[in-house]
Amino acid sequence: MNKIVIAVIIIAAVLAGAYVLLRGPQSSSREVATPAVSEQPSGGTTPQPPVAQAPAREAGVRPENSAPREEYIVTYTDAGYSPANLNLKKGEAVTFKNQSSQSLWTASDVHPSHRAYSGTSLDEHCPDTTNTAFDACRGVLPGQSWSFTFNKVGTWGYHNHLSPGDRGAIVVE
Repeated sequence: MNKIVIAVIIIAAVLAGAYVLLRGPQSSSREVATPAVSEQPSGGTTPQPPVAQAPAREAGVRPENSAPREEYIVTYTDAGYSPANLNLKKGEAVTFKNQSSQSLWTASDVHPSHRAYSGTSLDEHCPDTTNTAFDACRGVLPGQSWSFTFNKVGTWGYHNHLSPGDRGAIVVE
């Protein structure tokens, strides 16, 4: 009898801990995706649904003799990623802004290993100190953001590791 009670307590504690870890803090808002300029270093191919071309807008000041690099903003809300699919050029960045009520962990497909972009598993590339794995490697709190520069040509599917049904694709030319 005591063994059963102890086993139930341990299972309940593990489930409660997992719930708290994955749930994250509460907040809510919605924002329209807009591109902005970024010069960030860092580093595909999983078939994905058709990808819409995002509008591009150049802004800001850049050093003389340097090519502009667009930074696209993808907003994550309780409804998912918006826009979920983007076309961009090699060397351009995407910032994933969390405007949902829970933590966001954007990562390359395939869930749960995140191998598609880097070829390495979650355990091998997190923490991603070189920003080459297309994996936030952590939950991003509501109101915060995470950016990644795409330096590999291809179609890169992605998902929210904490809500794997929320998906999108980045096509890098």
